[in-house]
Amino acid sequence: MPSVPDDHLPVPEEATPESVWADRTGHRTLVGRNQRGVEIPIGKGEGEISPGELLKLGLIGCAGMTSDINLSRRLGEDFAMRLWAHGTSDEDNRYAQITEQVQLPLEGLTEAEIDGVVTVFGRAVAAGCTVERTVVPGVEVTHDVLGAGAQAAQSAQTGQAQQDGDAR
Repeated sequence: MPSVPDDHLPVPEEATPESVWADRTGHRTLVGRNQRGVEIPIGKGEGEISPGELLKLGLIGCAGMTSDINLSRRLGEDFAMRLWAHGTSDEDNRYAQITEQVQLPLEGLTEAEIDGVVTVFGRAVAAGCTVERTVVPGVEVTHDVLGAGAQAAQSAQTGQAQQDGDAR
């Protein structure tokens, strides 16, 4: 796997170690790459991931990485977490909403502890998730900690609203 693009096209001057690129491999098919050698087939065929799926993965990947340290303080170092992102593009070829859901080990926690986990998650993502902080001005992104209940979900939205107020 290449860690830098091949030389059939010049590397832009703006390229940095954080830059990514995609090479066309066929009709509406690309391979996305980074400088660490990761390759992701992009398209709508078997074994490929669509750009919309990449967007959703970017959002939940960022949310998971951003919240990890704070959640491990409350749930333990080896806690389980699964994040989901749901959304379908509309007739204008745009996502009007992407819903994120987070599965965490909440059994055995008190309602106050669950509220704390939801608040910590929401605040961490609102403050530190570069992808969401970039996307949200254009698309509504919601978070739902599965199994947390309505009270805790409201706490997550309150954490988001407080963060939005702090950012202004």
